[in-house]
Amino acid sequence: MKKAVVLLSGGLDSATVLAQARQQGYDCYALSVDYGQRHHAELAAAENVSRALGAAQHRVIHVDLTAFGGSALTDMSLSVPEKPSTGIPLTYVPARNTIMLSLALAWAEVLKSQDIFIGVNAVDYSGYPDCRPEFIRAFENMANLATKAAVEGSHLSLHAPLINLSKAEIVRMGEQLGVDYSLTVSCYQADSTGRACGVCDSCRLRRDGFKVAGMADPTRYYNT
Repeated sequence: MKKAVVLLSGGLDSATVLAQARQQGYDCYALSVDYGQRHHAELAAAENVSRALGAAQHRVIHVDLTAFGGSALTDMSLSVPEKPSTGIPLTYVPARNTIMLSLALAWAEVLKSQDIFIGVNAVDYSGYPDCRPEFIRAFENMANLATKAAVEGSHLSLHAPLINLSKAEIVRMGEQLGVDYSLTVSCYQADSTGRACGVCDSCRLRRDGFKVAGMADPTRYYNT
């Protein structure tokens, strides 16, 4: 069975991607990153999701991005926006997906895996530059220049299967794949038990996705 490294945040999108990779016959190695995020409860969710969806392994790597800050998710002195805004929002974490994909690339090379999956989305997303198709293509090109495995002929493929889907389409896909979304945490300011605020960008996108999909929202909220 082919091996794949799947970046697993514990949120809705990454859970759907893990389920899809499993359906495609990959032996999945789930990788989560504890980067000092405000919504730390997502890491417990990632563990639950990895177990429920049959990942071969789940590892959590620690990278302290609070040392740099620059985001409402890594600097507790900054407030998470609770209303829609224009431009790149304050919840953007500088270079986060680049860092996470680099870690996934390192593990993939050790595992002799030629496939990495990530749940980025360019349709219903918060305006992050590292969720765009051109970023994914650029990272894949870089990965195939940067590793011993690639130089020796093992081409690496970076899969972003949700990148052109709406949140509603993602939710419907996950339902067909048997994803239990009650296990996931998407909220940028979830409490320690994983309950969501209901008002941040991520909560709004998630809630609207279930609504448009015509599905019951299993999210636990503490504000609404």
